[in-house]
Amino acid sequence: MKEKRLPILGLIVGNRGFFPDTLVEEGRQRILSVLEQLGVRVITLSTEDTKCGAVETLEDAEKCARLFRNHADEIEGILITLPNFGDERAAAEAVRRSGLTVPVLVHAFPDDLEKLDPEHRRDACCGKISLCNNLVQFGIKFTDTTLHVEAPESPQFKRDLEEFLAICRIVKGLKGARLGAVGARPAAFNTVRYSEKILERFGIAVETLDLSEVIARAQKLDAASPEVKRELERLQGSFHPVGIPKEALQKMARLSVALGQWITAEKISAFAFQCWTAIEEIYGVVPCAVMSLFSESMIPAACEVDLMGALAMYVLMLASGKPVALMDWNNNFDHDPNKAILFHCSNFPCSFFTKCEMSYQHIIAGTVGKENTYGTVTGKVAPGPATFLRLSTRDTEGIVAGIVAEGRFTEDEVRTFGGYGVVEIPQLRALLQTIVKQGFEHHVAVAKDHVGRAVEEALKTYMGWEILHV
Repeated sequence: MKEKRLPILGLIVGNRGFFPDTLVEEGRQRILSVLEQLGVRVITLSTEDTKCGAVETLEDAEKCARLFRNHADEIEGILITLPNFGDERAAAEAVRRSGLTVPVLVHAFPDDLEKLDPEHRRDACCGKISLCNNLVQFGIKFTDTTLHVEAPESPQFKRDLEEFLAICRIVKGLKGARLGAVGARPAAFNTVRYSEKILERFGIAVETLDLSEVIARAQKLDAASPEVKRELERLQGSFHPVGIPKEALQKMARLSVALGQWITAEKISAFAFQCWTAIEEIYGVVPCAVMSLFSESMIPAACEVDLMGALAMYVLMLASGKPVALMDWNNNFDHDPNKAILFHCSNFPCSFFTKCEMSYQHIIAGTVGKENTYGTVTGKVAPGPATFLRLSTRDTEGIVAGIVAEGRFTEDEVRTFGGYGVVEIPQLRALLQTIVKQGFEHHVAVAKDHVGRAVEEALKTYMGWEILHV
């Protein structure tokens, strides 16, 4: 599991001289207190740098910009807060002069109906409109809070801040992301074609590795080596395999080590792997359990060389901070228009299941032999919230497009094999109709959390992708 670190935000406190300094002093302390409670590190001007530690003048803006430039490698997002009307230009100038291209959240304090006298009124409601007007003029992308004005201590602001942190993680994670493509796209899967050049335009690189090469690397590994023994222990500890041949488990362990070495060397963020049916025929196992381990360890792994599926998984992982999976929109659920069965063979991370087991691949066993298909991860997906994301390159238009939706995994039982779960999504028919009409793929990335708004905002506002939220 990747080490979790505290998020870091740059904070700009707005001020306007017509209003009492006490409002800014108090507001600054309140916002800092909330950020501390939520485990956010803050880079901001001190009360020694400027009056009240706020940004009001062009000189203040330059001081703030200089501070942010000095911490450019650390700052993941900028929070602008207005305890009063604020100077509409100074905060925007601070962001522009900093040169940072990170997400920006604009927040304003609410007024108290009992305190609208000159000594207590904030007018931040109005000031926020003027500030945002300047941000738009400056070409600075920003995110608004759910309510126009929110008390920092309110549950809504805390939800907005947590969502903003997810947006920051997505945007930061996509900058310089490296995706791995292991093997060639299966001939029958035109579905998963994509454009490396479009991804490169957004700073996302694709590193390829021939399937024969990874198999050769795996075969050269000594089964008695510490690395292979470690991976064998992980496989046994995660899946508690029963009736799985030792030779198959050894092959999985060596494959895991070979992939892990490549992932480390090439700094791979997420990868897609060739199946159907080359590795089964050449190497004698399915890669599902190995891929499950990587996804559980926060290196999303997609099958059938679905690289855009892997990218969607990576985005959802960044947003939720949890392991994610790639599934098929596979079956209707009786005659319920808002339910469907999501399925794969599967390679879901173990944390997705109510109970996680290892088996063989029922579908292709008849083609390549059961003895060559051990390693699938089977079980029912545990009930709970879910977000669904599909990303595609639209090659003729030169864009990245996507569709996102939220729903839940239900308690419904289904008699089947592989990995499966019944999902309930409001307006599922409209979602499936959009997928069909716009030519999205049959695979969908899934997170066990509701992060749809953060995903849409990050990809649409800051990446400039065409994202539909159904």
